[in-house]
Amino acid sequence: MRRIAFIALLALSGCMVGPDYHRPSLAVPSAYKAAPGWVKAEPADAAPKGKWWENFQDPTLDELESQVAVNNATLAADYYAYEQAVAVAQEARGGLFPSLALNGGATRQGQGGGGSPATSGSFEGQASWSLDIWGKIRRQVQSDVANAQVSAADLANATLSAQATLADDYVYLRTADANISLLQQTVTAYEQSLKIAQNQYNAGTVAQSDVITAQTQLDGAQSSLVAEFAIRAKYEHAIAVLAGQAPAALSIPQGRQIASVPVAPPQVPSTLLERRPDIAAAERQMAAQNAAIGEAVAAYYPDIALSALGGFSANPITGLFNASTALWSLGATGTEDVFAGGARSQAVAAAKAGYLNSVETYRQTVLTAFQNVEDDLSNLQIYAQQALVEARAVTDAQRAAQIALNEYRAGTVDYTTVVTAQVTLLADQQTALSIQQNRLLASIGLYQDLGGGFKASDLPNAAQIQSKLPFAP
Repeated sequence: MRRIAFIALLALSGCMVGPDYHRPSLAVPSAYKAAPGWVKAEPADAAPKGKWWENFQDPTLDELESQVAVNNATLAADYYAYEQAVAVAQEARGGLFPSLALNGGATRQGQGGGGSPATSGSFEGQASWSLDIWGKIRRQVQSDVANAQVSAADLANATLSAQATLADDYVYLRTADANISLLQQTVTAYEQSLKIAQNQYNAGTVAQSDVITAQTQLDGAQSSLVAEFAIRAKYEHAIAVLAGQAPAALSIPQGRQIASVPVAPPQVPSTLLERRPDIAAAERQMAAQNAAIGEAVAAYYPDIALSALGGFSANPITGLFNASTALWSLGATGTEDVFAGGARSQAVAAAKAGYLNSVETYRQTVLTAFQNVEDDLSNLQIYAQQALVEARAVTDAQRAAQIALNEYRAGTVDYTTVVTAQVTLLADQQTALSIQQNRLLASIGLYQDLGGGFKASDLPNAAQIQSKLPFAP
């Protein structure tokens, strides 16, 4: 009995073979290359939180974004994947506790020759406990908990990705609206030009080719206008699906292009390690792989189990629960594989390789994150400068188109000059809309690449996973 108690005490002492997890250190830059002179240093509480899309100051976008996490079917699937991972972790944790079983039975027997039949019975309780002396089960629990945290981070990352994708599609939709408005204005302007050409032709001052050229230009603008409605419909349908609705169920009224281009403060690069859900997932994957090494190492050590049995067995059954019919037993067993053909050493090697693979994946994920933010910051700088230049180009093109039309009325230039000026104006105006679209997409990308409102501390901890508390990113 004392030996059994000692073994049980050893099992509870917390001994675990294999390496304990420590997050590997990374060389993190002190500042972003593109940040100086662009984003002012601000305290950490200015970082994007929660509903980051509200910074774009568009009520329709706010309403659509609120539906993503609630209705999106892909995110629902990711949530149930997290629930499955939690259940697996809880299943592994159950191996730390004893298992209990009850058995009961009755038998009635008789013999030939007129003997009276007799009824016998038994009732037993059994307990068994596989002692986790070397920490194999606890390492498995650690691995499963970390995998559940990976799943939670994946859910947060999928949510952020869906929200950013909807914001992108909304920017494309509003750019299509702006193009539709521009083309409608252009069609009106080209109709006026056609009318002027027709009047000049009727007056005999120009050739009929001017009228045909003006009509062709008008037809082309009208065709572009029709095509823009098809582009708009595609993005409206995409937004509906992201919001968890059938395309036929969602109709977004036409509106203007978003004017505000907010810039999220990037802070110092080291904060990115705690704010990106994909980085959090990669870090938790390292923890899971590290625990897997301990599981593999524990296979070198013997499995020790305790067992106990107590109950009653009697014939006849009427005396089943008398003290004289009681029975009991206590036991301990140990098993050890003496030869496994190198399977255990290879399992350890595979686990170590899996861990090193996860380390490199983590490093690459972090480097890619830094690249994403640098790209966003430099794009915002460049597009802001380009927008200023293009605004001047639009102003100049408007003046040139008006002058060319006035000179055509006066008969000092041919219609080719008018066409060239009007085509240049439309191209510059559409370029300006495209630049604003790129600025907005870069801003959305920066919010996404900074993790939205995510923090690694938002992930459920081991206690929450093992108590199955709900998680919502």
